[in-house]
Amino acid sequence: MLKWIEKFNRLFVVWAVLICVVAALFPSTFAPLKFLIVPLLMVVMFGMGATLRIEDFKEPLKRPHVVMLGVSIQYLIMPLAAYLISKALKLPTELMVGMVLVGSVSGGTASNVVAFLAGGDVPLSIVMTAVSTFLAVFLTPLLTDFYVGATVPVAVLPMFLSILKIVVIPVAAGILLNTLFQEKLEKIQPIFPFISVVTIVILIGIIIGLNQSRLATLALPMALAVILHNACGLTAGYGLSRLFGCDEKTCRTIAIEAGMQNSGLAVALSIKYFTAASALPGAIFSLWHNLSGSFLATIWTAMDARKAKKEGCPVLTTE
Repeated sequence: MLKWIEKFNRLFVVWAVLICVVAALFPSTFAPLKFLIVPLLMVVMFGMGATLRIEDFKEPLKRPHVVMLGVSIQYLIMPLAAYLISKALKLPTELMVGMVLVGSVSGGTASNVVAFLAGGDVPLSIVMTAVSTFLAVFLTPLLTDFYVGATVPVAVLPMFLSILKIVVIPVAAGILLNTLFQEKLEKIQPIFPFISVVTIVILIGIIIGLNQSRLATLALPMALAVILHNACGLTAGYGLSRLFGCDEKTCRTIAIEAGMQNSGLAVALSIKYFTAASALPGAIFSLWHNLSGSFLATIWTAMDARKAKKEGCPVLTTE
């Protein structure tokens, strides 16, 4: 059963592409499910929390400067890059809002898995995701208002309360539950990533269904913007970490954390406070960052294998 779940999760990109095609062909099936976006995201956030324990934070927090570096890249470079790319490509205002939201949210829940596959520092990845998630309560509304507040009205306080409800409370509840009942939850923990994959796929389908009539004109520029934005995060994360003297594992981890955003949160906030079209960047980002992250993990794993072979060392795999 567990092997079947792992194989299903690894094929996330396949399921995401399939749901895009199905939702584009049958939008009336998915568009009415708009009301499920927030509850589904809360399920994902609870599942993320249920895989963490308070003890997981101790070791990486002994290196606060590294966590601070990663979080700074997350909230300084990513929203700025989203804004500049949107301006450079002359995206419509509603898509620019969606891009800025993607750039202003926390690290994505899949980043921990990709960090593991890439030979990164998994405990550090977990802590960075958690820290950026809790900081999102304050920073996401403020950054969104800073970059697009002059163009569209941004409900900063209601957005703050929404993130608290959608993200922080479910994550905290999951952490508490896992800390108190770790032995009982260990048996069912592998189901949480599976639920996350299924939930994100459904979210993508809903957004594609809502925007089906405009996909022909929006899809190409939006895809280009998302690819450039993701590349900025991966490059800045790795390059700046290397510049500050971090080791290879840390550089990979920060690159993945910076490049993989909580696009589900961006989708939920876009739908709730802006337009259906502004949720499109988040939906496309969900697809692309998993693809690019997996591809990068494969390259790094191959590099490690070649290095180990040259040095005559056994190769550790994630299988």
